[in-house]
Amino acid sequence: MDPFAVLADPLRRQVVELLAEGPVTAGEIAARFPVTRPAVSRHLRVLRESGLVESEVRGQHRVYTLRRAGLVDLDRWLDRFRPLADAAPAGPAARLDALETELHRGRRARRGAPADRTGEHRGSA
Repeated sequence: MDPFAVLADPLRRQVVELLAEGPVTAGEIAARFPVTRPAVSRHLRVLRESGLVESEVRGQHRVYTLRRAGLVDLDRWLDRFRPLADAAPAGPAARLDALETELHRGRRARRGAPADRTGEHRGSA
Protein backbone atom coordinates (compact mmCIF):
# COMPACT_ATOMS: atom_id res chain seq x y z
CA MET A 1 0.00 0.00 0.00
CA ASP A 2 1.12 3.50 -0.80
CA PRO A 3 2.04 5.27 2.48
CA PHE A 4 0.94 8.60 0.99
CA ALA A 5 -2.55 7.25 0.35
CA VAL A 6 -2.70 5.61 3.77
CA LEU A 7 -1.68 8.82 5.55
CA ALA A 8 -4.04 10.95 3.48
CA ASP A 9 -6.70 10.12 6.07
CA PRO A 10 -6.52 12.52 9.05
CA LEU A 11 -7.49 9.88 11.63
CA ARG A 12 -4.72 7.55 10.46
CA ARG A 13 -2.20 10.40 10.61
CA GLN A 14 -3.29 11.12 14.18
CA VAL A 15 -2.89 7.44 15.09
CA VAL A 16 0.64 7.46 13.65
CA GLU A 17 1.44 10.62 15.64
CA LEU A 18 0.09 8.96 18.78
CA LEU A 19 2.15 5.83 18.20
CA ALA A 20 5.28 7.93 17.67
CA GLU A 21 5.16 8.50 21.43
CA GLY A 22 5.20 4.76 22.13
CA PRO A 23 3.04 1.60 22.07
CA VAL A 24 -0.70 2.02 22.69
CA THR A 25 -3.50 -0.50 23.09
CA ALA A 26 -6.33 -0.66 20.58
CA GLY A 27 -8.79 0.34 23.29
CA GLU A 28 -6.76 3.44 24.20
CA ILE A 29 -6.57 4.42 20.54
CA ALA A 30 -10.33 3.94 20.06
CA ALA A 31 -11.09 6.01 23.17
CA ARG A 32 -9.30 9.03 21.69
CA PHE A 33 -11.42 9.36 18.55
CA PRO A 34 -15.08 10.30 18.06
CA VAL A 35 -15.78 7.35 15.77
CA THR A 36 -16.98 3.83 16.46
CA ARG A 37 -14.59 1.11 17.57
CA PRO A 38 -15.18 -0.85 14.34
CA ALA A 39 -14.20 2.25 12.34
CA VAL A 40 -10.99 2.64 14.37
CA SER A 41 -10.34 -1.07 13.89
CA ARG A 42 -10.58 -0.65 10.11
CA HIS A 43 -8.12 2.26 10.20
CA LEU A 44 -5.73 0.20 12.31
CA ARG A 45 -6.01 -2.68 9.85
CA VAL A 46 -5.11 -0.35 6.95
CA LEU A 47 -2.12 0.97 8.90
CA ARG A 48 -1.03 -2.58 9.74
CA GLU A 49 -1.41 -3.84 6.15
CA SER A 50 0.57 -0.84 4.88
CA GLY A 51 3.47 -1.71 7.14
CA LEU A 52 3.29 1.55 9.09
CA VAL A 53 2.26 -0.11 12.35
CA GLU A 54 2.45 -3.55 13.87
CA SER A 55 0.37 -5.17 16.56
CA GLU A 56 1.02 -7.71 19.24
CA VAL A 57 -1.38 -9.49 21.55
CA ARG A 58 -0.47 -9.00 25.20
CA GLY A 59 -2.88 -10.80 27.46
CA GLN A 60 -6.35 -9.57 26.54
CA HIS A 61 -5.06 -6.47 24.76
CA ARG A 62 -3.81 -5.79 21.27
CA VAL A 63 -0.91 -3.32 21.45
CA TYR A 64 0.02 -1.21 18.43
CA THR A 65 3.51 0.08 17.73
CA LEU A 66 4.78 2.41 15.02
CA ARG A 67 7.07 0.77 12.47
CA ARG A 68 9.45 3.62 11.69
CA ALA A 69 10.88 1.59 8.81
CA GLY A 70 7.47 1.97 7.13
CA LEU A 71 8.15 5.70 6.88
CA VAL A 72 11.37 5.29 4.86
CA ASP A 73 9.68 5.94 1.49
CA LEU A 74 8.12 9.14 2.83
CA ASP A 75 11.45 10.25 4.25
CA ARG A 76 13.24 9.60 0.94
CA TRP A 77 10.62 11.60 -0.89
CA LEU A 78 10.98 14.50 1.58
CA ASP A 79 14.79 14.40 1.18
CA ARG A 80 14.32 15.95 -2.24
CA PHE A 81 13.00 19.10 -0.55
CA ARG A 82 15.51 19.41 2.27
CA PRO A 83 16.68 21.52 3.91
CA LEU A 84 13.15 22.59 4.78
CA ALA A 85 14.28 24.84 7.64
CA ASP A 86 15.97 27.27 5.23
CA ALA A 87 12.81 27.69 3.17
CA ALA A 88 10.45 28.42 6.05
CA PRO A 89 11.99 29.16 9.44
CA ALA A 90 9.88 27.99 12.34
CA GLY A 91 9.80 28.50 16.04
CA PRO A 92 11.14 31.47 17.99
CA ALA A 93 13.51 32.59 15.23
CA ALA A 94 10.64 32.99 12.77
CA ARG A 95 8.62 34.98 15.31
CA LEU A 96 11.60 37.27 15.95
CA ASP A 97 12.03 37.79 12.20
CA ALA A 98 8.35 38.71 11.92
CA LEU A 99 8.68 41.10 14.87
CA GLU A 100 11.70 42.77 13.27
CA THR A 101 9.74 43.22 10.03
CA GLU A 102 6.80 44.79 11.87
CA LEU A 103 9.09 47.13 13.84
CA HIS A 104 10.76 48.20 10.60
CA ARG A 105 7.37 48.90 9.02
CA GLY A 106 6.33 50.93 12.07
CA ARG A 107 9.46 53.07 11.94
CA ARG A 108 8.97 53.69 8.23
CA ALA A 109 5.31 54.63 8.78
CA ARG A 110 6.30 57.12 11.49
CA ARG A 111 8.85 58.71 9.14
CA GLY A 112 6.15 58.96 6.49
CA ALA A 113 8.22 57.16 3.85
CA PRO A 114 5.96 55.52 1.27
CA ALA A 115 6.69 51.85 0.64
CA ASP A 116 5.53 49.44 -2.01
CA ARG A 117 4.15 45.96 -1.30
CA THR A 118 7.60 44.35 -1.31
CA GLY A 119 8.70 46.48 1.63
CA GLU A 120 11.15 48.53 -0.48
CA HIS A 121 11.13 52.32 -0.51
CA ARG A 122 9.66 53.78 -3.65
CA GLY A 123 12.13 55.55 -5.84
CA SER A 124 15.18 54.01 -4.16
CA ALA A 125 17.74 52.21 -6.25
